[in-house]
Amino acid sequence: MKEKIMKTIAPSRLLRNAFIADAAASGAIAALHLLISGEQAGSMAATLGLPVPLLEGTGIFLALYALLLVVLARSRAVWSALAWFIVLGNVGWAALSGVLLATGVLAPAPLGVAYVIVQALGVLVFAGIEWRGVQVSLPTARPSARAREGLAGGHAG
Repeated sequence: MKEKIMKTIAPSRLLRNAFIADAAASGAIAALHLLISGEQAGSMAATLGLPVPLLEGTGIFLALYALLLVVLARSRAVWSALAWFIVLGNVGWAALSGVLLATGVLAPAPLGVAYVIVQALGVLVFAGIEWRGVQVSLPTARPSARAREGLAGGHAG
């Protein structure tokens, strides 16, 4: 039976740094969305013209996303598919932001439009840097079948 092994990469310094910077920015935005509560949340939402549930929901998502990025940045090996998913997710986030503004699904105040656009552009910058970081990351060595058997069996050979 052929064993399926997911390909992994050793994250390059560029990719690690991009993940950390993305985590810092995402964490800061998450904090902004989550730490403002009560009347202040309503005030921020009114100033931006964005609904409170949207700000809270994206805040929760971004907090979890930032944690994932920190874990990935500290990892010796990362599934290459997950790294590419992060890149494509950032592109998707930026694209969806543009679609929501262009279609009128969101009708934010002018400051809210600027907020969404600046955030989307920043996300595209991270996507570009992370894309390059994945490209220059090296594949990790796969252990031989014999080495895997030794590790699984718990004996030194």
